[in-house]
Order: sequence, then C-alpha cells, then structure tokens
Amino acid sequence: MGKPVEAIQPDTDMNALILVINCGSSSIKFSLADPAESRHVLSGMAENLGQEAVLSWKGIAKDSRDIGDADHTAALLEVVNLLHELGLTCSGVGHRVVHGGEHFSGSCLVDEESMEALRAHQHLAPLHNPVNILGIEAAQEAFPGIPQVMVFDTSFHQSMPERAYLYPIPYELYEEHRIRRYGFHGTSHRYVAAEGARLLGKSPEELCLVTAHLGNGCSAAAVKHGVSVDTTMGLTPLEGLVMGTRSGDVDPSLHQYLCDTLGMTLADVTGMLNKKSGLLGLSGSSNDMRQLLELAENGDKRAALAVEVFCYRLAKSIAGLVVGLGHLDAVIFTGGIGENSLPVRKRVLQLLEFLGLKEDPDLNAVHGREHQGRITASENPLAMVVNTDEEMVIARDTAANLPDLS
Repeated sequence: MGKPVEAIQPDTDMNALILVINCGSSSIKFSLADPAESRHVLSGMAENLGQEAVLSWKGIAKDSRDIGDADHTAALLEVVNLLHELGLTCSGVGHRVVHGGEHFSGSCLVDEESMEALRAHQHLAPLHNPVNILGIEAAQEAFPGIPQVMVFDTSFHQSMPERAYLYPIPYELYEEHRIRRYGFHGTSHRYVAAEGARLLGKSPEELCLVTAHLGNGCSAAAVKHGVSVDTTMGLTPLEGLVMGTRSGDVDPSLHQYLCDTLGMTLADVTGMLNKKSGLLGLSGSSNDMRQLLELAENGDKRAALAVEVFCYRLAKSIAGLVVGLGHLDAVIFTGGIGENSLPVRKRVLQLLEFLGLKEDPDLNAVHGREHQGRITASENPLAMVVNTDEEMVIARDTAANLPDLS
C-alpha cells in the first residue's frame, strides 16, 4: 500500500472534470481532465488485471497500490475510491472505443440504443471492441447516474470519399457486409491537425496536412480543410505502415502461400502479422525504436534495416497521401516515435526532400520546441512535431455530449 493521498485544493472546479477511460484486455488507463482549461488533473493505470493488479496514478498526487486480483469492474471501483480520497468528482465519463463502423460518425451518449449498435459491430474489431464494451459496462456499475459517452477511433475518418475507403473487391461485400477501409487513431489525427493549425496561426479549414501518428501502432492521414480524406489503416489496424509488431501492407496472397508451403493455419499467419512482424520481425530483436536505433549505431545490420524499411514505407505513404490533398502545407509527426525520434524524422524528411521538405538540424534536435513545432527550414511546405493528446479529445467530446440538466 502507498502513502495516504492528499485531497485536491478546494479552488478546483470539480463539476467541469471529465473522467476518460481506455480499456484494454488486462489494463485500464484513465485520466481526469478539465476540457475547458485543456489540462489533466490526474492520470493513471490499473495493470495486470485478474492477477496481481496494481493501480498507479500521478498528477495532483503520485502513488500506487496493490488491488489484488481485481477485474475491470473492481479496478474501476478502486478508481472511484481514489477520486473520493482526493476529494475529486466528475460530471461525465468518456470511453475510447476502437471501431464504430459506419453507424457511428461521431461521439454519442451511452444508452440502450447505442450499446445495441456497438455490440452489433464487435466483429469488426474482435480484439478491441469486446473489451471496450466491458469497460463501459464496468463504468456504468462503478459510476451509477453519471452520463457516459463513446468516442470512436474510426469516426474522424468517416469523411473519407468512396475512392479512398472502398476496396477493389466485389461491391456486394461492401453493400452486404460493410467491408471497407475505416482507419484508426482518429482522435490523435484530429487533435494534432487542430493543434498544428493553432501553432501556425491558421484555422484547420485553411490547411492541407499529412499527420503521422507513430508509436507501437502507426498510421498516417491526409487532413484537408480540417477533415480526413484518406488514411493508411483499413478494415483493421493491421493495414498500412510498418509498426512495432504489425507488418502493415503485405501481399494478400501471403496467407495462402504460407498455409500451402509451411502448413500454417490462417490464424497462425494472422497472429504472425499482428504480433511477430513489423520492427520486431525485421530486426529479430525488438519492437522498440529507441533500442533499434542504438543497436543500429553499434553495427547491428538487421536493426538498421528495420529502421530503414520503417522510414521508407512511411515516406512513401506520406507522399501518396498528398494525392488526396492536392496541395501540402505541412507534415505533422506525433506519437511516441514521431515526437521523440530525431533520427526517424531526419531520414523521412531526407526521403521527402523532393516535396520541398528540408530538415533544419537545429530545430529537429530540440523537437521543434519553442519554434511552434517546426523542424524544417522551408516555409511551405514545412514539417512539425506536435505532441498528441487523445484523452483531451475524448474529454472535450464527452463534455459536448453531456445532457443539459438545467
């Protein structure tokens, strides 16, 4: 058990706070945010649920405690207890949901109708949506009477035109089963596009941007005049860029080839492409870009190859996304790799110099800090680093969707 926590100072407007929940299979991330002030009061995580679970938090207080074999519901009740101990409350709960299909083009209140529609779309994200639903149900039990809102990774990309979201397969598969490209990381792309515009002193409607969310999962998006017109992920988060353990784009016949030649099952191949490929598969050592860059610097050829493939595929995708924009004002790097990896940004910009993007080594070295995020010498187009804040997008959407109780 940690030390007793201290209550928050009484001048905080607790009625304005939104609790954001991101539910995983064995963890829950949470953040208590003030969307009006764009600040996070408290954030934390419950990890290793169902075994020797631990709840940790930081913000107005920082500590951790063992919570035994707590499941999702029990862990959220521990979060409730923590908020009470800190003298905190919230006016709404916002949930990150991975896949909303075509039914959800925006965030919405949790009610019987929306939950029924969400359950009907579980098959589109079988690894994520069932856990997201579990988190909503657990939060309803833990926070009775407090309005709850769903915010979808896919909804930002519902503005894509048919030419961008349709697969060139029999059209009946789209008509009858809604098999199409949906895209993900929507809250991140939406946030950094708006924040990038703010840093440039412009409105999103004035700009044509490519946003690159680079972490263990990676995707890029073409954001034209504030709306998504194309993105690299598709029906599932496996399509697109090279990622930490995910392959990104491969020949669809690879499944059949590996089944025929190596006796692998369809599930084996899909599991390999999701969990044993990408940076990990190419390098044979790690899915962590920081480790790979260090290994490459020390002469590890496979680590260097993994980094080069990652950068090349990313640069190629960024260039391709410009087609959907018709014009490029800026490329925005975000996510753990995008915000922190100078060598990755440097290499990608080298590959994209033909677009007029030329790295400024001094600005790139400080990740664009104190320079409105800029890391290039060019004025138009330019490249920027913008720190993402997906939780703040969820908090703002939740506040906007709360019922008017006046």
